[in-house]
Amino acid sequence: MKFISTRGQVPLASFKQAVSRGLAPDGGLYMPTRIAELPGSFWTGLRGKSLPEIAAVLFNELIGDEFEAGFLEQLAAEAFDFPAPVVPLDDRTGVLELFHGPTLAFKDFGARFMARIMPECKVSANGRPLTVLTATSGDTGAAVAKGFHGVEGVRAFILYPKDKVSPLQERQFATLGDNITAIQVDGTFDDCQRMVKEVFASAELSESYNLTSANSINIARLIPQMVYYVNTWASLTREQPHRKITFVVPSGNFGNITAGVLAAHLGMPNVQFIAATNANDVVPEFLERGVYQPRPSVATISNAMDVGSPSNFERLEHLYGGNHAALRSFLKGDRVSDARTREVIARVFHEQGYLSDPHTATGIEVWNRMCGQSRYANDYGVVLATAHPAKFIEVMEQELPGQTIMPDRLAELRDRDVLSVPIAAVSKALVDLL
Repeated sequence: MKFISTRGQVPLASFKQAVSRGLAPDGGLYMPTRIAELPGSFWTGLRGKSLPEIAAVLFNELIGDEFEAGFLEQLAAEAFDFPAPVVPLDDRTGVLELFHGPTLAFKDFGARFMARIMPECKVSANGRPLTVLTATSGDTGAAVAKGFHGVEGVRAFILYPKDKVSPLQERQFATLGDNITAIQVDGTFDDCQRMVKEVFASAELSESYNLTSANSINIARLIPQMVYYVNTWASLTREQPHRKITFVVPSGNFGNITAGVLAAHLGMPNVQFIAATNANDVVPEFLERGVYQPRPSVATISNAMDVGSPSNFERLEHLYGGNHAALRSFLKGDRVSDARTREVIARVFHEQGYLSDPHTATGIEVWNRMCGQSRYANDYGVVLATAHPAKFIEVMEQELPGQTIMPDRLAELRDRDVLSVPIAAVSKALVDLL
């Protein structure tokens, strides 16, 4: 399979080339050139397989022309050695728990895949180590730091906005040292993302420092994230083959939901998607009014979604050939205030005994608002739980004192020193640090 830039101004790339570059030379994002629907037999053949087995089948289908099947099977088994269960809330709703990996967030799927495949895609041509640049609003940084920590020949720089990630999130990626450098940017996540893109825009810098990215701008983040959508579909339709599923996805940079939409374009049957956001609602606003207007992000209690200019909206546009009417017809969305998010956290626990972090709570609220609409009347709603509640212990304790058990792997971080480097929100400061 070949990959094309969403801006179409550069030659086609192989998967290895797309991964090693991260961002296309014309500033676009890489996408598959041809997304043809796979036959029904492909999908029915996945029922009864384990998550790593489904991952291996999907990887072979998408990138098997560049890697040996045995390598992809081993990669799937090693990267996805933790479960992704669907926990029922009621007869119309289940929660897909994606936080059972090492850093307790869905980003582990993409980061563990990337840490294993990156050395196969990008080889240093000048003797310098590979340099992974990543902007994070919280969970990406932890997953990338954990995945790449100690990997020989790779150094990772993680940019995050000062005072805009939770203390535990910060300690997950800013206490490791070694080949991991945490960079505290005096700005927002959008500033961090802009700085990364500006550095990538320089061909000289990209070549000199062997740059690549582990953000969702890199296609290697999206392909492994397709796996848990397909695994969930296969599991839920095993006994009910014609079951209709609506995935409700807490969304910030929109990479997560784009991975699901890609799976739908490959032919995954009977699925729909709803994006849930917080006050940073540029995409729901577009879906309602037809106007896409990025703006500065605002801080909320669901900080991983504090993105005012989602990079992957460009991929969604590309999937629909710039046909905004078609995109708006397929994808729906809504936003949830902080006050309402707090209410949902408390209500879901008291009524259904389930602890939901602030991001998951936005998804539950949006599904409850929309599940009565005619287009979802026969659907089972699967809300993606993107992070463990303990990662947002301050909010959880305010709403449900004493109910959130702190996993040992998080509790041990509390006394570690933060090793981050503070810089201004300008790309020159990043270049100087590199």
